[in-house]
Amino acid sequence: MAQISSVDRHAIVIGGSIAGLLTARVLTDHFERVTILERDSLPMAAPAPRKGIPQCTQLHILLTRGRQIMEELFPGLEAELIDAGAAVLDMGTDVEWLNPFGWGVRFPSGFKALSFSRYILDWLIYRRLSQFDQIQVLESSYVTDLLTNAAQTAVTGVRMRQRDLDNPRQVQYKDLTAALVVDASGYSSQAPKWLQKIGYEPPEETVITTSMGYASRLYEIPAEFNENWRGVYIQAAPPERTSMGVIYPIENNRWIVGVCATAPQRPANNEADFLDALQNLPSPHIYDAVKAAKPATEIGIYHPPGNRLRHYERLSRQPQGFIAIGDSVCCFTPIYGQGMTVAALGAVLLQQCLSETALTELPSRFQSELAKVNAIPWIAATSQDAKYPSVKGLERPPTLMEKAIGWYMDRLIQLTTKEPQVTLLLFNVFHMVQSSDALFQPSMLLRVMQQLLMPSSAKTAPKTHSS
Repeated sequence: MAQISSVDRHAIVIGGSIAGLLTARVLTDHFERVTILERDSLPMAAPAPRKGIPQCTQLHILLTRGRQIMEELFPGLEAELIDAGAAVLDMGTDVEWLNPFGWGVRFPSGFKALSFSRYILDWLIYRRLSQFDQIQVLESSYVTDLLTNAAQTAVTGVRMRQRDLDNPRQVQYKDLTAALVVDASGYSSQAPKWLQKIGYEPPEETVITTSMGYASRLYEIPAEFNENWRGVYIQAAPPERTSMGVIYPIENNRWIVGVCATAPQRPANNEADFLDALQNLPSPHIYDAVKAAKPATEIGIYHPPGNRLRHYERLSRQPQGFIAIGDSVCCFTPIYGQGMTVAALGAVLLQQCLSETALTELPSRFQSELAKVNAIPWIAATSQDAKYPSVKGLERPPTLMEKAIGWYMDRLIQLTTKEPQVTLLLFNVFHMVQSSDALFQPSMLLRVMQQLLMPSSAKTAPKTHSS
């Protein structure tokens, strides 16, 4: 393990996001003091939505690999989620999945997923972190600049502005010094500007958007509900159909119901338009379930910013003592559910780098390795977004190889309408439990070829209702 000297025992995390909270937990293994600077106020007594997570009342999914990492960092967290009411779903048995080729086959997969309100997870993790004596959380704190040494070769801390919680008009400025500053402030990160102010080039950015909009609402599950499913996922099928819908059970015997679509059909927050959007989905499952159910909340709207990748790994010069992680580096269209899990993978990478690398060498190695972690999820998200007519930011048309991989993935998804083995493998890959290389193993290649050689009458045709 790399040795940290007595003057290097403080680390600062900018942002109380999932990436920031997981990073703080990792840093406790390497630093005597860890300070989290959060612009928002964090809930203390009970889980609740907060302004700092504008999407926290919208649809969410925590992929299995992300859940595994969080369990490793916080043993017992999964049990706490279930105690808090998270629904445990078998993705093969409990969920109806309508993909562009028809209804996915239903079967007891043993592949478990948890469904819950996002802010419960944040609160449980924050509660765990509050038990660490070396962690301090400074709320209503805004970083304005990075501090450096005289030669500006190393970041030595941050300059921050903090509002008095009892008197918001009262503001004080202070400098905090640290051996390591981690930017986990998310999509709105000002790190490129901070770096420019201390004489460094900002990272190049790649931005790909589809003008996606979300509308979500909670409903009480009716006592008389008696369908053979617990959740429904109606997948978009761009470019022909850009809308999708989801209904999943969550805590307190409620459903979270959401619909997503791209401009100009982005969903609205009025009752009639929300129900109309559900009714216009290619299956009546969700609409039929909620049309007579009692709403538990208002309709919430969210317009996510899309995909953005900041190429810190390409910087010719990087200051010592500063790294960026999570959405500050790589942010995805949320419908693919990758954000929290990729943030968790970044925390695991940081743990490894801190154990093997001197602090002076950490920024270069970490940002380079993080780029590799982000690469496959980025391709997965942007290659799907490229199918939407509203997509913007593509630098070039897809290559022949990319088209071939897209065609192959469509053939695999087509097989999920009838083959449990293929479906289970896709579950594992989509949830990042297995590498995408598993999709190209000989048995999968053989199944795709066998499907191509089938008579047309034997191939699964697209359906709009489950059997």
